[in-house]
Amino acid sequence: MTTSASDFDVVIIGAGPAGLSLARALADTGLSIAVVERQSRAVLETPPFDGREIALSHHSVELLKRYGAWDRIAQQDVSPLGEARVLNGPTSLHALRFQPPGRDDQPLGVLVPNHQIRRSLFDCVAPYGNVHLLTEKTGAAIEAGPHSATLTLTDGTRLTAKLIVAADTRMSEMRRRMGIPARMRDFGKTMMVCRMAHDTPHNAVATEWFGYGQTVAILPLNGTEAHPNISSLVLTMPGHQIERLMALDADAFSAEITERYQHRLGDMRLIGTQHPYPLVCVYADRFVGRRFALAGDAAVGMHPVTAHGFNFGMLGSETLAALIAQAAKSGGDIGSASVLARYEARHRRATLPLYLGTNATASLYTDDRFPARVARDAVIFAGELLAPVRRAVAARLMQRSAGRPARVA
Repeated sequence: MTTSASDFDVVIIGAGPAGLSLARALADTGLSIAVVERQSRAVLETPPFDGREIALSHHSVELLKRYGAWDRIAQQDVSPLGEARVLNGPTSLHALRFQPPGRDDQPLGVLVPNHQIRRSLFDCVAPYGNVHLLTEKTGAAIEAGPHSATLTLTDGTRLTAKLIVAADTRMSEMRRRMGIPARMRDFGKTMMVCRMAHDTPHNAVATEWFGYGQTVAILPLNGTEAHPNISSLVLTMPGHQIERLMALDADAFSAEITERYQHRLGDMRLIGTQHPYPLVCVYADRFVGRRFALAGDAAVGMHPVTAHGFNFGMLGSETLAALIAQAAKSGGDIGSASVLARYEARHRRATLPLYLGTNATASLYTDDRFPARVARDAVIFAGELLAPVRRAVAARLMQRSAGRPARVA
């Protein structure tokens, strides 16, 4: 068993988008950084397609540009999100519509495949000599003292740092080992994501349809020569129903999805693979501990209905990196309680209201009892009439810098 020890300024657990963006944000500071990841380097270099299309806010795009990751993503993989609509039930006459302000001819946001974002961020981090990628490694224990913290890996290697950051998914093992509770909301559903070709153009409109017994999201993607009209399907239902669907052959699956979406896009045809994900939301009771911080989904794992989970992960990494860099520049302690308290306060202010509001919205729109159905129609109708409500949601996606939303008409 290996028993070697290494000293770093920051150890990041998890090389997902939140962990990699934090590493990239700190790379230019000269601090010594270790990134611990259970997957192989080959997987990080070429992540497999996982079905997820990420709705990036304008601010997240700005961060990716700042990190040098944006130009590494092919423009064909960047699909504009021109408008979003929320529908309720099979016969609703109203739709809640979210549109960009229209003053600068920009979309609400853009959709980019998750694996492409991960690959581009890895490509930006890998060349830095002060960022040490420790792949195929898993944390086994963590200890925090007054001046440093130590992460012990399963092979016995001990990594000591002034600060350890866990970005190891919403089911974070390191969060549990540090004794930080988390509020988990298991919706008892499974999301299945896949790409579908269809006859009718989507016109860059994303649709969230809360049908009775199912939720169907259609995310507009760029077409190809072979398939001019392509969307990402996100179907949410009980797990056993998803399993039955995924067991169908491609033709039977396509026919059922066409029927389930009521032919809104004409005939729909499966292209590519299907990917299921359990629908569980998480909000940590604390984002920090002694010489320890949570980032990404380990801190806040959002319901996808408002499309802000990934953006919150990017924002949290940016906030933490800025505070660390400021402390390092002034000769301060980058893992001090005061630095971590500021991170906690800022990230909680940025995330908690929308986390609570998103869960309340998801609960209302997935409740098929008659009173909830009536309330859902009422909310959508009110949203049609109350333009400020729609503009507030649109401004969140159009946000161009932390804490300062885009100007909205």
